[in-house]
Amino acid sequence: MSKVLLVISSYNGVFYADGKKTGLYFTEAYHPWKEFTEHGLQVDLVTETGTFGFDEHSVTADVMSADDFAAYSDSSSGFMHQLHHNLKKAADINPDDYNIVFLSAGHSTLYDYPKATHLIRAVESIYAKGGIVSAVCHAPIILPQIKDASGASIIKGKTITGFSTEGEIAFSVMDKIKADGLQTVEEGAAAAGAKYVAPETPLAVCIQQDGRVLTGANPASASPLAQLTLQVLKQSA
Repeated sequence: MSKVLLVISSYNGVFYADGKKTGLYFTEAYHPWKEFTEHGLQVDLVTETGTFGFDEHSVTADVMSADDFAAYSDSSSGFMHQLHHNLKKAADINPDDYNIVFLSAGHSTLYDYPKATHLIRAVESIYAKGGIVSAVCHAPIILPQIKDASGASIIKGKTITGFSTEGEIAFSVMDKIKADGLQTVEEGAAAAGAKYVAPETPLAVCIQQDGRVLTGANPASASPLAQLTLQVLKQSA
């Protein structure tokens, strides 16, 4: 039976000009979790530290569907219960238990994913044994750090997508990103020797597959990316 390691950011700090924090962008984890569990896959939730916080801009009724907001608001719902009561720490998981990694996001990932040593090792191990690595929105920022047996990034020479620099500018967060010494997804891709493909507009659905590396551009791409992951899994069976 296939098992998914659904990765969540552990960073939860003030990021936005209004004083709100960045963290897990709710639907970027919830939608994939829903896709995978509805297809009978077991899903474990994990962060580098075993802790998390939400991106405060992602958990308001005006940016969520009624169904998503209901799931978020119900502490006993499957996803929320697992998130609060069975969130794993990366150092404690066994990568051999998983054949899919799905990396969710939020701007928070720009802070913690590139330095998340145990997560990086786990993803490398799963990929090395033939697993699928999927990353949505800002999560592809970790991919330059995921190395193959030769020591090169697994995205070197590959095509990926992720949240665009155009989007960072449109949402007025580029100055914060630069002030904190962070890389954008596009910059990370270029540095790793990957080809970056932007969505038509910052929030338009865009997914890419290059071998066993799958990427999505933004929150709207989370479900389509999970669906593509399931298709690739079926093809590899």
